[in-house]
Amino acid sequence: MAKITYVEFGGKEHVVEVATGLTVMEGARDNGIPGIEADCGGACACSTCHVYVAPDWVEKLPPKDAMEEDMLDFAYQPDPARSRLTCQIKVSDALDGLVVHMPEKQI
Repeated sequence: MAKITYVEFGGKEHVVEVATGLTVMEGARDNGIPGIEADCGGACACSTCHVYVAPDWVEKLPPKDAMEEDMLDFAYQPDPARSRLTCQIKVSDALDGLVVHMPEKQI
C-alpha cells in the first residue's frame, strides 16, 4: 500500500491508501476522487486522468513512454516536466507519499 495525496484544482486534498499493483488512476476511481475522469478506463487512449506531479516526485517516477507522451498532447494545459497520465503510473511501496495535483479541467 502507498499513501497518495490527490489535490483538487481548488486545493482540497484527498489522502488515500492505494494497493500495490493498481494504478494511481485506479486509486482515484476506487476512492471517488473528483477531477480524474478516466474515460477510457486506463487504456491510455484519452487524457482524462491527467495530473501534475509534485515537483519533488517528478524524478522518482518511471519515465513516460511514447504512448503517454502522445496522449499528453491532448491534455488540458500539459506541463512538459510535471504532467502525467495516472493510468500509466503503477503503485508500489516506492510511491508512498506521492502527491498529484489535478488540472482545472480534463479534456
